[in-house]
Amino acid sequence: MSFAQRLKKARIDKGLSQTELGTLAGIHYTQVGRYENKGSQPSAEILSKLANALGVSSDFLTNGTTNEMAENTLSDKELLNQFKAVEQMDDKDKSVIKMLIDAFITKRRIQHLAL
Repeated sequence: MSFAQRLKKARIDKGLSQTELGTLAGIHYTQVGRYENKGSQPSAEILSKLANALGVSSDFLTNGTTNEMAENTLSDKELLNQFKAVEQMDDKDKSVIKMLIDAFITKRRIQHLAL
């Protein structure tokens, strides 16, 4: 499945129109249509916004990552199980956890830059 197909499927699965997805992601609905129908590729920033609006990862949209692929690439099984548990939470709780993870990753990157 291509990026365009995964984006469209994720949008439909979430019950969103192109206009609604565009509003959530901060882009014009016609751009969503270009991504879905004309093979346009979003910037990393827009890809992240689309993924967040759809409740999926950027990796899923670009590469079609599934649980099976994650199990093959994520060697820390405890972490994988935690991610699976988070996936079952409501959107508000998922958002809080994503912000915490992003904050920690940003902190670590800053620490490495300071060295």
